Amino acid sequence: MNFMKDKLLFGFTLTLLCYSCQINPEKESSQGAFPAILPDEKPTDRPLSKSMERLYDKWGPHEDRANELYSNFKYTPLPNLGNIKGVSRRDPSKIIKVDDTYYAYYTCRKTQSEPVGVENANDSLPAYDWDLADIWYATSKDGFTWEEQGIAVGRNPKKGEYGDRSATTTDILVVNNKYYLYYQAFTGKMGNADPADVTVAWADAPQGPWVKLGKPVIERGAKGEWDEAAIHDPNPMVFNGKVYLYYKGQNYSMRDPKGLIRAHGLAVAENPLGPFVKSAYNPVTNSGHETNYFPFKDGIAGTVSIDGPEKNTVQFSPDGINFDVVSHIQMVPVSPGPFIPDAFSSNGKGKGFTWGLCHINAKGGGGQNYCFLARFDCDLSTEADMPAFKKNNLRFDENTYFQKEMRLKWEHKKQALKAAEDYSLETISGKTEKK
Repeated sequence: MNFMKDKLLFGFTLTLLCYSCQINPEKESSQGAFPAILPDEKPTDRPLSKSMERLYDKWGPHEDRANELYSNFKYTPLPNLGNIKGVSRRDPSKIIKVDDTYYAYYTCRKTQSEPVGVENANDSLPAYDWDLADIWYATSKDGFTWEEQGIAVGRNPKKGEYGDRSATTTDILVVNNKYYLYYQAFTGKMGNADPADVTVAWADAPQGPWVKLGKPVIERGAKGEWDEAAIHDPNPMVFNGKVYLYYKGQNYSMRDPKGLIRAHGLAVAENPLGPFVKSAYNPVTNSGHETNYFPFKDGIAGTVSIDGPEKNTVQFSPDGINFDVVSHIQMVPVSPGPFIPDAFSSNGKGKGFTWGLCHINAKGGGGQNYCFLARFDCDLSTEADMPAFKKNNLRFDENTYFQKEMRLKWEHKKQALKAAEDYSLETISGKTEKK
């Protein structure tokens, strides 16, 4: 037994010695220091750190400048859909263009009261910003000036029937010259887990009239499953000749330290009205809040924001199921609804997008007060060439750092002071001489 231990120890020591010979921090390159102008091809005449290996193997030597799936984002206010107290507009759909007119659909709440929470809500007092809401729509000729047209799909007016509480968070699909609005339907009293499922309405024209399915088109998961509490944020497109509908799942364990906070799933159907079959690989992402997927070249890409370990990234999948991180992004649009002309073509030549609408929280984070719509511009397109959107050295002013959600709150300051007391060691001086 001692012989075996000695043998294993010798082998482990030998491995460490060999590794230290290969990775020597003081080793000098025979070619001198690394050049300032990055070689187009991965150098083979010098040792490379793992970081520089990744630069060539994963990202490309020209960083984000040459990455079609990287962009920063610029924002523009929309006067007619902007910050108007007492009106909340949020969660815009993808934008479509019919003839010479753009159409956008979104959640709109016009109540006398701001949200009061689940316990205090009633038939006229909303629990959340998206409570007691309907699906409205607006039109534009240029994408900057919008005119609100009214309700597209409203909540069910008959109390006690499906979808009587709120109709929210819609997205659009266009197939065979018909228009389909998928949206969240809330029935009965709002709950803490924000319970909802996805249903659909359809029309022969973008302005309606809309016919409601009147029942879920995607069911919630069974008890204990990752999407047991809610199916949120439907995001449909046509891919490989089928309807691919991405969604955000929510569960009752999301506040458990071991619980899955939020992730995205996929359901596929031959027909826009279903039946939809959930992918056996769900969830297909381990992170993300609002969904924003789009055909890109011969696969599907998506922005992943807010929640999870891979938040604030763009990801790509050749099959729509297995996604890889391809870029890291900042100031991601909240609940983006981009203009994607080929979202429904299934031609295997997805061009991406360069602009769309999003929502902004008027009073800090969480969407508990009210929101308004804004325009964003970017370069996540195979055809655009806009270097200004490829800059990644972004800086923010004091309004960003000291906004409500970024300021250190008093209760957090107490925690910080307590942590400093618990870890009160003086700075330790190091030594450089060898032992």
